[in-house]
Amino acid sequence: MTEQATAESPSGDLAVFREDVRRWLAENYPPSMREALPTEELSWGGRDASFTNPDTKIWLERMAAKGWTAPTLPVRFGGGGLDAPLATILREEMASANARTPLISFGLSMLAPVLLEYGSEEQLSRFLPPITKGQIRWCQGYSEPNAGSDLASLRTSAVRDGEHFVVNGSKIWTSYADKSDWIFCLVRTDASVPKHLGISFLLFDLSSPGVERRPIVLISGESPFCEVFFNDVRVPVENLVGPLNGGWGIAKRLLQYERQNVIGSGLRPESRRDLDEILRDRGGLNDPIKRDRAAQHLMHADALAIFTAKNARRVAAGAADASVSIVKVLAAKSNQARSDLLIDMYGLEALVDTSDPAPPVDSMAHEEAIREARGWLRSRANSIEGGTSEINLNILAKAILGLPNA
Repeated sequence: MTEQATAESPSGDLAVFREDVRRWLAENYPPSMREALPTEELSWGGRDASFTNPDTKIWLERMAAKGWTAPTLPVRFGGGGLDAPLATILREEMASANARTPLISFGLSMLAPVLLEYGSEEQLSRFLPPITKGQIRWCQGYSEPNAGSDLASLRTSAVRDGEHFVVNGSKIWTSYADKSDWIFCLVRTDASVPKHLGISFLLFDLSSPGVERRPIVLISGESPFCEVFFNDVRVPVENLVGPLNGGWGIAKRLLQYERQNVIGSGLRPESRRDLDEILRDRGGLNDPIKRDRAAQHLMHADALAIFTAKNARRVAAGAADASVSIVKVLAAKSNQARSDLLIDMYGLEALVDTSDPAPPVDSMAHEEAIREARGWLRSRANSIEGGTSEINLNILAKAILGLPNA
């Protein structure tokens, strides 16, 4: 089966496609990546992307050439053009081959889907191909100081000045803003109307004059989050997505994809392999209590993965209900339970200084313990990011149980 036939023949022979994928992966997945890789070797792409393992870059380029960094995206925008059954086969065969995700990208997981729904043809042609190739790294400009969980209370303003918007304000808890190239950002374009009605959705380059980024150091010793400040940043009018003052609907739609992304990060095949390896290496399989906890966790994780995949298909098909909130709450609990189990495997060794920048070179166990301790601390944010568990439970209470506002 040719690549073109694969992309345009969703009713073709699925067994043949599966065999084609299996053979291609065997020939093209770099041997150095067949073992579990450290987090720093994951590929986020971007203008200034660096690769500690050269094969990570090769893998990204090979998958991007096939369109398989974005399997279901149209071919004309750099995607694979696969329908749902073919994309499912690709995911299954990648998992069987222990093949790592070639590109982790907020551009792929959050921005691309809403651009397909709300973007102009010019915006699709301009932004989607670089996203699929990992040439632009994106971050999300939603949360603001003093706004708490009330996203619509944002104050960052964008005032029209000729063919530009002039943006002033700030964002906080912006993941990887210090490493990103562009931002998709909610801005207030009309302060005279109810708060939900005066918001717009802008895209702009973080290298623009007037942008300042400051990392926020967390208790884990790492800093994925940033403050971002805008001082008279000029953004071309053509970077407005959707109608002026129509950003709230886009914002809510993107939140569905964001929550799906937060959920999926803990369900990747490599997460399960890491757990299996640590259980085996740390003697967890010989401890009946830990073995039972691990079995219970893996069963729940598998059930959650099935439900998550089903829900992802519904969201991709246009569903805009509260079901993502169900999965978001359960996924946060699942990933935190996984982190609790892993940290128990290390016992007292997990009582380490997570800010230690240079563990002893002769102590691999100490280095692993620091990594898992940082992972445990990081997992505490799972019930906060992408909408807190409390906010999501409120959504479920109103949308599904029909409970009134307090």
